[in-house]
Amino acid sequence: MSRYVLFFLPFLVIAAFALMAARDRRRSGGSHSPGFFQRNGVALSTYLLVAVGFWTIMIIVLPQLYMIEYSFRPNLAAAQIGGPKDVYTLANYRYLIFGRPGDSETLNWLHLGAFLHTIVISVLITFFDFCFCYPLAYYMAQVAHGGRTRLLILCLIVPFWVNELLRAFAFKILFGTSGLIDSVLVATGILSEPYDFLKHDIGLYAGLSYAYILSMIFPLYNAIESLDKNQIEAARDLGAPWWHIHLFVVMPYAKPGIAAGCTLVFMLCAGALAAPQILGGPSSLWFTQVVYNWFFQAFDWTRGSAYAFALLVSCIIFVLAMLRLFKVSLAEIAR
Repeated sequence: MSRYVLFFLPFLVIAAFALMAARDRRRSGGSHSPGFFQRNGVALSTYLLVAVGFWTIMIIVLPQLYMIEYSFRPNLAAAQIGGPKDVYTLANYRYLIFGRPGDSETLNWLHLGAFLHTIVISVLITFFDFCFCYPLAYYMAQVAHGGRTRLLILCLIVPFWVNELLRAFAFKILFGTSGLIDSVLVATGILSEPYDFLKHDIGLYAGLSYAYILSMIFPLYNAIESLDKNQIEAARDLGAPWWHIHLFVVMPYAKPGIAAGCTLVFMLCAGALAAPQILGGPSSLWFTQVVYNWFFQAFDWTRGSAYAFALLVSCIIFVLAMLRLFKVSLAEIAR
């Protein structure tokens, strides 16, 4: 039965996206712009549909559906799979919430705490990245011209030619007890003795904030760049202060870029594994580390799937909340 469900669900997903696209088209007034096949031609359109459909179904949808179905299965030996014990169960999700049966603790505070810590810190890092990137994106889009903009973009992109693991190890060297930052702070007298930035997860938060900064700044830049400068000049001529211009002119116009940047940074941060493994302190536990341990340390793939699905649901809820908060649709973000 589960195989039939996995076979038909991708088509249901495609139908759902088609209905969402039709609804957005009706909301936009049903413009009479050329259709997809008229704009791209039959051959190219067919290739794009097949390529995107194959990628979406085989690489994204089917693995996720298999993981969801697997999360409701018990962890059995290979000989018992398909037998009478192989039935759907909520035991993996009960373990996430309540822990092992018979434990003295009412709830599984270790894993729930890691889950809550991951979500809260991901939200805070997303907010920090937005506060850091918005002025820079505005400067590149509306103030800087020509070569200066290209130079700034190049300076942002070039450091990311380095592998993510190497960047994480570089942050570990910077924030280590005898690292560059500690040495400078002690030498200048700001600190009387070295401070363990890694133990207090400061290195982890800095590394995550830096790792996904491009995912925030480029959606903001693309949105703000298309804003007509005359609107800003008109607001300035009417006596609006700078904060009023940004709050009521620039930000409302850039809502799709803000929503896209926030969702990208949050999802990448919540799903990060390399940075928490390298930069995390001895007492810190990122939820993806728990998922990784279930898969590759305990070899309990069913429970790992349940934990991964819980993280996926939280990310989807955050995306929907961002769309609701900024009052934008998926079509506006994609645009």
